[in-house]
Amino acid sequence: MSTENEGTAVPSAPSVPPVPVAAPEGTPASAPGEFTHDQRHQPPQHQDAPQQQTPPPYPEQPGRASEPGQGSEPTTQLPGAVPAYLPGTAGSTGSAPDAGWPPPPPPPSQPHYGGGGSGGGGWGEPSPSGPQPSRKRPGGLIAAVLAAALVAGVVGGGIGYWAADSNNDDSVSGGSTTVSAADSPALKREEGSTAAVAGKALPSVVTITAQAQGGDGGTGTGFIYDKQGHILTNNHVVASAADGGDLTATFSNGKEYAAEVVGRAEGYDVAVVKLKDPPSGLKPLALGNSDQVAVGDSTIAIGAPFGLSNTVTTGIISAKNRPVASGDGSSDKNSYMSALQTDASINPGNSGGPLLDARGAVIGMNSAIQPSGGGGGGGGTQSGSVGLGFAIPINQAKTVAGELIKTGQPVYPVIGATVSMSEGGDGATISGDGGGGTPAVTPDGPAAKAGLKSGDVITKFNDVPIDSGPTLISEIWTHKPGDKIKITYTRGGKESQVDVTLGERKGDTQ
Repeated sequence: MSTENEGTAVPSAPSVPPVPVAAPEGTPASAPGEFTHDQRHQPPQHQDAPQQQTPPPYPEQPGRASEPGQGSEPTTQLPGAVPAYLPGTAGSTGSAPDAGWPPPPPPPSQPHYGGGGSGGGGWGEPSPSGPQPSRKRPGGLIAAVLAAALVAGVVGGGIGYWAADSNNDDSVSGGSTTVSAADSPALKREEGSTAAVAGKALPSVVTITAQAQGGDGGTGTGFIYDKQGHILTNNHVVASAADGGDLTATFSNGKEYAAEVVGRAEGYDVAVVKLKDPPSGLKPLALGNSDQVAVGDSTIAIGAPFGLSNTVTTGIISAKNRPVASGDGSSDKNSYMSALQTDASINPGNSGGPLLDARGAVIGMNSAIQPSGGGGGGGGTQSGSVGLGFAIPINQAKTVAGELIKTGQPVYPVIGATVSMSEGGDGATISGDGGGGTPAVTPDGPAAKAGLKSGDVITKFNDVPIDSGPTLISEIWTHKPGDKIKITYTRGGKESQVDVTLGERKGDTQ
């Protein structure tokens, strides 16, 4: 399934995430000894991919088809930042009506509701019956309002005293008293409620702004990974600022800190950044176990959709092990994941943000969405949530983050074979050649040692059905180099099984 990355663009014009399309068949591996794939999308894109002034078609993460054996659906990664509008802006000009004393006469017995008539007012406002009062300077209205507030306070105090005195008067029978909310105990959110979980997690979630040297950039999300100031996010969120650009992280309390890239993994779409001068008392979010997640579990997503920081949405786990591929919107490289699918609302700007379980533990990192209408949002607009969001399982993201913090480079497990990248087929077919004159099966590599050959069609990876090259890569990358897996394949109509010990490749290919 192809997807589009989420994000929010910094430029004045709204950015549009590119929408990835299925890679052509027979795409060679990016490096000898590993699965290769065509990482070029017609329109590459991530949820928070850096946005250009003129946005390219934005691809979401392709991978497995929405239904086994079916063609893939284009999806959209959460794109970069878009300029936020200011809600509440005045829609008209003109001074307020005279608010002097005495107050206007009471409304007629049949008030004018809805303001539909000529000169109609707001809800319950009487229609004017005569010439409108002349407009006064704003100061008159302010003075009147202040006066009204003072009068209300005096009258209220007098009535309160009279009511208290009356209650003590034996000659007065019956009566009624009220208690204001301020006199009630503070409202407490039940432990485990969405409000309680969000309130605890928000201080550890940041809005990331990435600015390239040329001025282009985007906005995404990240969360505190450890007390040393490392932040986990998507590669496509910080890609624009990775080579000499500027990165900032803004906490939910509005405090902003400069940050720098520690390491990036394009293939996994994972990145680690670090605060240059981290504050004391950082609270990393607790990490859950994505392998134990079940379909139907509650989810809470936190991020900055369309630049609206500290936004909380809820949903459930809709599916597991969903193959998804996507581009970062700035290169011809694809990322692959065996994703957690959720219907929690995820939009451009949510990329890199945490997907929490009901306890508040991180089970995934939001990275891609299925765009509305199957496209990336043309015409200068960004597509929004249609209830199909995809998150990188936290178990995989944690493994990648550990390598990036330790060495600055990602490590990929490989089987040493080039496969066709067409989607929605009956398996992943090993290509006839590896491109550039290299063999499709790397000599003395894991696949070669297991006896696999060009033309073999891989149909299962352990017990997971494989319907395409992207699906196979998504499954391989959930493992580690050295893991032994069982591959089921067909050759000449005959099905066979072999054990393969995964090799490794360090770093992203150029």
